Amino acid sequence: MCGIVGYVGENNSVDILMNGLYSLEYRGYDSAGISIVENDNIITFKSEGKIENLQNIIDKNKKIESNIGIGHTRWATHGAPSDINAHPHSTARLSLVHNGIIENYKDIKNNLINKGYKFISETDTEVAANLIDYLYNGNPLLAIKKAIEIIEGSYAFAIIFKDKLDKVYAIRKCAPLIVALGKNENFIASDIPAILKYTNKYILIDEENIAELQKDKVIIYDKDLKEVNAKVNEANWTLEQAEKSGYEHFMIKEIYEQPKAILDTIEPRIVHGIPDFKRDNILDENFWKYFERVYIVGCGTAMHAAMIGKRLIEDNCRIPVEFEIASEFRYKNPIITDKTLAIFISQSGETADTLAALNLVKERGCKSLAIVNVNGSSIARAADYVIYTYAGPEISVASTKAYSVQVAIMYLITFKISLARKLKNEKEIKILIRNMLNAIDSINDLLDMSDEIKNICVDYKEVNSIFFMGRDLDYYQVMEGALKMKEISYIHCEAYAGGELKHGVISLITEGTSVVALAIQEKILNKMISNIKEVVSRGAKVLLFAKEGMNIDKDAYDKIIYLPNIEDMFMPIASIVALQLLAYHTAVIRGCDVDKPRNLAKSVTVE
Repeated sequence: MCGIVGYVGENNSVDILMNGLYSLEYRGYDSAGISIVENDNIITFKSEGKIENLQNIIDKNKKIESNIGIGHTRWATHGAPSDINAHPHSTARLSLVHNGIIENYKDIKNNLINKGYKFISETDTEVAANLIDYLYNGNPLLAIKKAIEIIEGSYAFAIIFKDKLDKVYAIRKCAPLIVALGKNENFIASDIPAILKYTNKYILIDEENIAELQKDKVIIYDKDLKEVNAKVNEANWTLEQAEKSGYEHFMIKEIYEQPKAILDTIEPRIVHGIPDFKRDNILDENFWKYFERVYIVGCGTAMHAAMIGKRLIEDNCRIPVEFEIASEFRYKNPIITDKTLAIFISQSGETADTLAALNLVKERGCKSLAIVNVNGSSIARAADYVIYTYAGPEISVASTKAYSVQVAIMYLITFKISLARKLKNEKEIKILIRNMLNAIDSINDLLDMSDEIKNICVDYKEVNSIFFMGRDLDYYQVMEGALKMKEISYIHCEAYAGGELKHGVISLITEGTSVVALAIQEKILNKMISNIKEVVSRGAKVLLFAKEGMNIDKDAYDKIIYLPNIEDMFMPIASIVALQLLAYHTAVIRGCDVDKPRNLAKSVTVE
């Protein structure tokens, strides 16, 4: 959600902070600000709206010479988007930025008001700033320690103190924050892309540990203020991966990166033609045999990957599987035994509800497996086992390649379980994997159809609602397709199983209603065509995605797009790309901000 950057070094902190904020735009925000040190004073600039607004304010001031500072992009939770509510928040002795939610801020605020403190904003962050100010006696570490003993909720803080102007302090709990290491300069950031221009070395701050940064050193303290040795990691992402590289938007770049991202993820895990997860430290082959029940947990797009995983494992491995929305699952009393496996899917590895759900099953003694895209993320560190996807940085808020690699991993997991339990032999698995690789290759054919899909999207420039229809595996795909469309084009979209239309939805179908139908599963084609004809007969304008070679009455539909003819089982790998392109081109034609849609954030790190 919010983005944090911090810098101490020998270079111009304003430029570095602003570059960092631009790099974190994808996390979503409604205001931005920085605090920098100049001539032994802390100066703060902040503004509602785009980072460009903040840049304009800074540019109106004289050339600022500063080598230390903190910056922030805010996603409103307490208080409306405004200049006053924007971060940083400052007191007489410090300036602070915050990502997270302080659950007991009202009690703390009332106590501070009774002690004479005054508040000008509506935020919980100003409460944290004043609390640390109240507790401060010249020792930043002790004041921060005392504050977090009082604060309840999630947080990542970056702080500068007016009497310690050569240092930046940082701490986190249930919110992402890294310390990045340079030469005579060090950084704080919410995510890796913000520091790639300067360094690829970083430290993951453990929960409730405090980082003290100077230009030539970083010290990490535990919650008892004892120094700890922190592991230095190296990011395998490049700056080029986090840039548009000539594409108009990150989203279209990431759509086109999908074939490579999928192959980069699965090829290292295919050994002699069969799945192998030894590189993920899953060394015991009995791991794939012990469980009798599976939960797959995710949010948003990751939940749709979980749905496909459920279907694949149940169909091929004959194990009962439940897919669960993380924000609901975490409050349930799930049936968990020592024969249960819980799989958690998250691109960022920081999704707050997914992490909370993971902690729930750990308390119950359940084995956990994480599928994440960020090395060393909170979910990765909390799970018993972790499978990293190699999609590279995904900057656009609407997930594309991260979803595809998650689905690809679910196929490999399915094949591994099936082989381990002797439901299929090696020869059968090798054939399945070859067919899967063919499906991945067909994505390139779909990408070549981008202009054809773009031409159709003109029809959606003025529409207010689109219904998506599918059956079987196609149903999960249209759910993801509808989510993509509503996320970035702001068109109301709903996805329905074809057979459910007559149970209520069909009452909404009138002359001119827009419908997108996916009919690419051979075994239920006739049923799906019957459902589509029901909406056609009521005047709907149908865009049909069918498979090459299918016997389709072309005159019955407004538009038809034929997808590559690959095996039904693997169509989800390819067909989703067509729906992603449909959403992308529609959003562009409607003039929407494709990479940064309103009210959305890339990483949902608050509950």
